[in-house]
Amino acid sequence: IASAGSVWVFALNAVLSVASGFVVLRWRREHTPNPLGREKLISAMRVGVQFVRQSQRMRAVLTRVSLFFFHSTALLALLPLLARNLEGGGAGTFTLLLAAMGTGAIIAVLFLPRLRQALGRDQLVLRGAMLQSAATAVMAVAPNAWVAVPAMFFGGMAWITVANSLSVSAQLALPDWVRARGMSTYQMAIMGASAIGAALWGQVATVTSLKLSLAIAAVSGTLLMLAAMRWVTDVSGEDDVRPAQAGWATGPPAEAPQEDGRVVITVEYLIDPSRAAAFHLVMQQTRRARLGQGAIGWELLHDIAQPERYVEQIVDESWTDHLRRFNRATAADMALRERRLAFHLGETAPVITRFVVRR
Repeated sequence: IASAGSVWVFALNAVLSVASGFVVLRWRREHTPNPLGREKLISAMRVGVQFVRQSQRMRAVLTRVSLFFFHSTALLALLPLLARNLEGGGAGTFTLLLAAMGTGAIIAVLFLPRLRQALGRDQLVLRGAMLQSAATAVMAVAPNAWVAVPAMFFGGMAWITVANSLSVSAQLALPDWVRARGMSTYQMAIMGASAIGAALWGQVATVTSLKLSLAIAAVSGTLLMLAAMRWVTDVSGEDDVRPAQAGWATGPPAEAPQEDGRVVITVEYLIDPSRAAAFHLVMQQTRRARLGQGAIGWELLHDIAQPERYVEQIVDESWTDHLRRFNRATAADMALRERRLAFHLGETAPVITRFVVRR
C-alpha cells in the first residue's frame, strides 16, 4: 500500500475506521441499573483513583506496564530513522519492519496459552522485557533488513506477550464495580509512558546518536524491570475479587437518616494487648480496603484508659456512598473481616455506631 503512495495508506485507514464505527454502533448491551442510582462523575473518578492507589496488585501492574512501554517505545519512535539508515532503506523498508513486528505479535498470541502454562505472569513479563531489550539492541547496530526484520519479529513477540500478561493481571486485580475505571487507568499509564518515552528517546538521539539512544533504552529497560520485580511486588492470587455473597453481614438501616451530610461510622473492638501488633497489621490492610471502596477518611483510635479497647473510624461522603461500600464488598473483604473479628474478645460482635455530620 505504501508503494502506491502515502495518501492511500491514510485513505484506507479512514475507511476501516468508519466501518469499525458501524460495527460498534450495532452492539446492543443490556444495562443493569444500580438501585442506588448513578454515581456523580467527580465522585466516581475519585473512588477509581483511590482504589488503584490502595491496591498493591494494581500498583505493581502500572509500574511494570509504564516501565515497559516507556522503554519499548524507543524502537517505534525511532523506527523511521532506523529504516532510512538501513542499506537501501525507505518507506517500503519501514512498512516491512512494522509488518515483521505485527507478524511476531500474531505468532506469539498463538503460543500464549502454552507459555502461560510453562511460566508465571511475572516470568513472562520479565523475559518479554529482556527479549524486547535484545531486539532494540540488535536494531541499533543492524546494517540491513536481513538483520532488522528478525529483530522486529522477536520484538513484536515480546511486545504482545508483556502487554497481554499485564492486561490479564490488571483484569484479575479489579472487582467488577471498578473494572472500567481501573482499566482506563491502565490505558492511561500505557499512553503516558509511551508519550514521555518517545519524547525522551528522541531527544537523547538528538543530543547523542541514534545507536546510543537505543542502547541506553535496551539496557535500562531490563535493569529497571528487574528492580520493579524485586521492589514492587505483585501479590497475584491472594485477593478474591468476586462479589461478596448477599447477606454477609448486618448492613446499615434500611431507612436513610433525616439529615444530609457526611457519615461517620465507628466500630469498637476489644483486643488482647499481647496481640496488638498482629491486630495493627490487619487493620492496615483494612484501611486500604475501606479507602479502596470509596471511604474518604479512616483512623484507628486506641483508648488510653482501657488499653484493650480500639475504635475504628470510617468517614463516607454521604449516606448513599455509605451504602455503595456495602455493595462493593468482595470475597477478599469478607475474608479480611473474619480476620479482624478473630481478634475481638467480646462475647457479642463489635459495637457499630453511625453518625451524620451536621451541616
